[in-house]
Amino acid sequence: MRIRIGLAYNEKPAEDSEPPSTGGSTESPLVVSPEFPTADVYAEWDEPATIAAVESALSSAGTVIRLEANDEFPDRLRAARPDIVFNIAEGLHGPNREAHVPAICEFYGVRYTASDPLALCLALDKQRAKEAFMARGVRTPAGHVSDGRSENDLVYGAGPWIVKPLYEGSSKGIPESAFCETTEAVRRRVDQIASTYKQPALIEQFLPGREFTVAIMGNGRAARALPVVEIAFTALPSGAVPIYGYEAKWVWDRPEDPLEIYACPAELDEALEAAVVGEAIAAHHALGCRDWSRVDVRLDAEGAPHVLEVNPLPGILPDPAQNSCFPKAARVAGLTYDELLVGVLDIALERYGILR
Repeated sequence: MRIRIGLAYNEKPAEDSEPPSTGGSTESPLVVSPEFPTADVYAEWDEPATIAAVESALSSAGTVIRLEANDEFPDRLRAARPDIVFNIAEGLHGPNREAHVPAICEFYGVRYTASDPLALCLALDKQRAKEAFMARGVRTPAGHVSDGRSENDLVYGAGPWIVKPLYEGSSKGIPESAFCETTEAVRRRVDQIASTYKQPALIEQFLPGREFTVAIMGNGRAARALPVVEIAFTALPSGAVPIYGYEAKWVWDRPEDPLEIYACPAELDEALEAAVVGEAIAAHHALGCRDWSRVDVRLDAEGAPHVLEVNPLPGILPDPAQNSCFPKAARVAGLTYDELLVGVLDIALERYGILR
């Protein structure tokens, strides 16, 4: 059965294809405009080549209608009336931005792939996500929120700490200076986040162990992990902080000179792999994620895995030469790019009781 598939997306402006090399430096935060004040404002949006690749992949399953997630999206969605929307739109404004497209789809009674508005809002709010993890017994680093207005809530426990915006993804607002070893450094970073990103900061205990990302496909008991990806910090420049931050994603990793930052499958013994995957799938369920997600996991000093965060709308760069966790894990699992995306579509259709 050929179906009508709406493709909801945000396209990165051409001038933002090469993010500025200073990457949100704490010494001189870049200002793009009063309306969009940060240099990394479009970091989560997709390049035209990615959107075209997704459209091409889904074309084998049905007729694809592009639905850019802009001001015209509600009217265009209502006019198109697709059988299902394949959602990769990240939104732009506010802590609920990733939920805008699925909320509009629900308003008009249109099916869509991936997580619902509640799960997307929980995942983007790092503190709410932590609360859900802790309630469900998922290990996560200790952390708390500060807007810099109170000295009493600045730090808890021993450092170092990672200080990052509360409502961002794709390493937005996590440059090298997010790694803070002193209370004064934490205070400066919290103030910078409040002034630059207009939101509170999450002050999180830094875990010194290995870091992994786990790509998950499926729902309920059928949710499964693809081969685990390890973040190979040895690929970073000498002296770099061992975090997968803004510089690692957008400055040092260039198409003409890519970092060998991903190792897949990760070298893990059976017990550790089971622990990492177990925490990841538990986090996927704790937030109520659907169809697919990518979970970032880091080990503490004793080697126990902790969930850093969950991305219910994972990045899917199509070029194997570019670093993109989910497609890399899928390739190692024997899935082509097209098979990955059509597989996610079929998982969503099955959730709605539809067999293509």
